[in-house]
Amino acid sequence: MLRHVTTLPYARLLAVALFLGVLFATFELSGLRDHFSLAYLHDSFLENKLSGLLIFVLLFSLGNLIQIPGWIFLAAAVLALGRVSGGVVTYFAASVSCALTFLSIRLVGGDALRQLKSRIAIRLLAQLDARPIRSIVVLRMLFQTVPALNYALAMSGVGFRQYMIATLLGLPLPIALYCLFFDFIAGLLHLA
Repeated sequence: MLRHVTTLPYARLLAVALFLGVLFATFELSGLRDHFSLAYLHDSFLENKLSGLLIFVLLFSLGNLIQIPGWIFLAAAVLALGRVSGGVVTYFAASVSCALTFLSIRLVGGDALRQLKSRIAIRLLAQLDARPIRSIVVLRMLFQTVPALNYALAMSGVGFRQYMIATLLGLPLPIALYCLFFDFIAGLLHLA
């Protein structure tokens, strides 16, 4: 029985890796990955704002699971909608994406990181436990929607409510800064 308990977190981590691998392979083999381009996202917005928004949120959410950088989505939104509307749409899509990633990875991986008995994991989780919202806000400001961060937080045992509050508080500043940056670059290149 003891052997089963100590291998469970590693089995969960392996299950998450397999889940992500199958998801990635499905996107590669189906050709869906081709839709994760700046041009496709930009054109989706221009064709129809409502369907473009739905496609954007869906692709952002799926892209976050398969390691597509969030800046591609933000740049497309800023170029198609402008820095303010693009920023608002990206904030909404990023929040939905983080929620879906958290729920998906938690479903498969549970709190596997919490069950690890390494000193590093115990120390990092103690920091997260002491100030979960503050810690996640800082992590969001530094790493935004980086998938690995979402995976780790999902398997850390932190509650969904705390995760989402901190995500909603931590994303606006970096998204606003990126919006200004992409708008500036678009102006320099005469893309807007």
